[in-house]
Amino acid sequence: MGSHEPRWLSATEQQTWRAFLRGGRQLMEALDRDLVPYGLCLSEYEIISMLSEAPDHHLRMSELATIVVQSRSRLTHTATRLERRGWVTRAPFPGDGRGVLLTLTEAGLAKVIETAPGHLASVRARLIDQLTAGQVKTLGQIMTTVSEGME
Repeated sequence: MGSHEPRWLSATEQQTWRAFLRGGRQLMEALDRDLVPYGLCLSEYEIISMLSEAPDHHLRMSELATIVVQSRSRLTHTATRLERRGWVTRAPFPGDGRGVLLTLTEAGLAKVIETAPGHLASVRARLIDQLTAGQVKTLGQIMTTVSEGME
């Protein structure tokens, strides 16, 4: 095994990396905290929100796991919590006994409708309104590039 010198980050790269870590964690924790009054955490809200936007308010669990970037195991645990609250149902995927279809219930849709205004206000106050329109566009482009590089 050869000894290869690591490719160290420059001062600017290190500053950017640390700012990304700190800001990202602060943002996610704040958004999560802001959902507590609604009886949700951010990952739960993301799931019911995605289902509310899907045709017929349902998605295959494997597809939803990819969309929300969760392991199938973690999504299964989260879906169980949401199902206990009456916000989603699970059923075998039609024509494929191995697949599972997660469907948003009427109560789940009502929860999205109740929660969305507060969540959107939180996203605006904590992220969007902190940036210029150009920065918002650039951030979107940067995160798309990062996401595509992970696939």
